Amino acid sequence: MAHREMAAAEWLMLLGLSLLWGGSFLFNGILVKVWPPLTIVTARVLLAAITLWIIIRLSGMAVPKSREVWLSFFGMGLLNNAIPFTLIVWGQTHIASGLAAILNATTPLFGVVVAHVLTEDEKLTANRVAGLLIGLAGVVIMIGPSVLGQVGGDAWGELAVLGAALSYAFASVYGRRFRRMGLPPLLPAAGQVTASSLLLLPMALFVDRPFALPLPGPETWIALLGLAVLSTALAYILFFRILATAGATNIMLVTILIPPSAILLSALVLGERLAPRHFVGMLAIGLGLLAIDGRFWRRLATRAPRV
Repeated sequence: MAHREMAAAEWLMLLGLSLLWGGSFLFNGILVKVWPPLTIVTARVLLAAITLWIIIRLSGMAVPKSREVWLSFFGMGLLNNAIPFTLIVWGQTHIASGLAAILNATTPLFGVVVAHVLTEDEKLTANRVAGLLIGLAGVVIMIGPSVLGQVGGDAWGELAVLGAALSYAFASVYGRRFRRMGLPPLLPAAGQVTASSLLLLPMALFVDRPFALPLPGPETWIALLGLAVLSTALAYILFFRILATAGATNIMLVTILIPPSAILLSALVLGERLAPRHFVGMLAIGLGLLAIDGRFWRRLATRAPRV
């Protein structure tokens, strides 16, 4: 589909998606104290897959049996879950979470280039590049510019998170095929987390040996359910719906919205205080999104008096 401005409903879904993915930081903060990273990632996608297939079963939706469709599910699971989740978790064992969030927010920058090269209808525009750069600056301001002083501290950790951002960019373009296949958002959402579960489970069993870990308490299970059901299953239904209607470059804007969503949720749920830089950063992100959308500036231009 041709690149276009997002409707108000699509912007609201994108905001909802950023809140769901921003919430994953809260859940992960609980889980990393109890389980190793690969176990968390595998449990996340596995429980999300079970949740989505139950919904599909109850809805009476037909399960695709085509080899082409399932190969596409595995491709999406690899690009959108297995590779980036693993790289981010590994990267965060070497670099600060704030720096990781900034590096992950480069996904749209990679995305506009990938979409420009690989698609015919989502080409690079000046307002999109300007908006993305302003939004990325807002992320840096929110998290704290001092975090950039850590750049170069662990090159491999930084490259891992940048590799995850690049993988997400390719996944957003790759996922366009599901609309052409005529699949409702539930099916690719379930298919990709099922495929990524099959890819990650053997590694988790071999590397982390979760069966040898002590049984966690109720708080851990509640956090895992929140991560799997809300931040993965529900989030990916929204992801594929936005992707089908708004396109690959628009869906990647969510990575700019995730840091402010995570910070706001931490303030609301954990009682963390918001500093002035958070509000300045949110303002910059808002201006960046307005530049990307384009309508606000065009309306100003049409209303400006002509000499």
